[in-house]
Amino acid sequence: MRRALIAGNWKMNLGLEEGMVLVQSLLNQSSAEDFANCDVLVCPQMPLIAPLADIAGNIKIGAQDCGATDSGAFTGDTSPQLLASLGCDYVIVGHSERRAGRFEDDGLIQAKAGAAQKAGLTAIVCVGESEMERELGNAETIVASQLAGSIPEGSNAENLVVAYEPVWAIGTGKTASEADVQEMHASIRDQLEDLLGDASKIRILYGGSVKADNAKALLALKDVDGALVGGASLKAESFMPIIKATK
Repeated sequence: MRRALIAGNWKMNLGLEEGMVLVQSLLNQSSAEDFANCDVLVCPQMPLIAPLADIAGNIKIGAQDCGATDSGAFTGDTSPQLLASLGCDYVIVGHSERRAGRFEDDGLIQAKAGAAQKAGLTAIVCVGESEMERELGNAETIVASQLAGSIPEGSNAENLVVAYEPVWAIGTGKTASEADVQEMHASIRDQLEDLLGDASKIRILYGGSVKADNAKALLALKDVDGALVGGASLKAESFMPIIKATK
């Protein structure tokens, strides 16, 4: 059985004091049973990783991106090895906001994921189609192509998580239907089997306007192993119900 992962992507939100208050609030409002049911992860802005790791307790800390190499003349990039040394456990790569806004292609995302894995981090590789691609009936083809180009060889359940985020559902309030989510997650698992062999233990998260009122239904789907949460992860009162929905 795959252990659920509830990951909060804070994006470019929350300062140090706000982030520390939020992490402490999550710890105060959670029980041992909550952490028994799932892994809880928050991904703050880079400078907050070390101070939050110091107080995180059972909450895991992740980064929102990393460099594609261990070190070197890459101004502005952050080494995955440095992230690991600061207490980071996971790193998100290939989020649609970086694929589109920073023009990152599958090859770069694969290199980042591989560098993260080499440093001992778990790479959360994001994939997802645009609204037009879905309307044209190309959603599964697009996602399969992203998976094939973005996942490093040798990936496994210990160093890889896949996050399916339909681009048209991110921050829009729109959510894919439960049937569409399960169909895509099943397709992703089949593709992972083709790429990696045994994919039965690899966790596949759903992201795209996940909220307290839809989390329970989404997390109950057979091939949904957790959620990558955006706006709802910025406040304890909206994030905790999603964590508790894993029960």
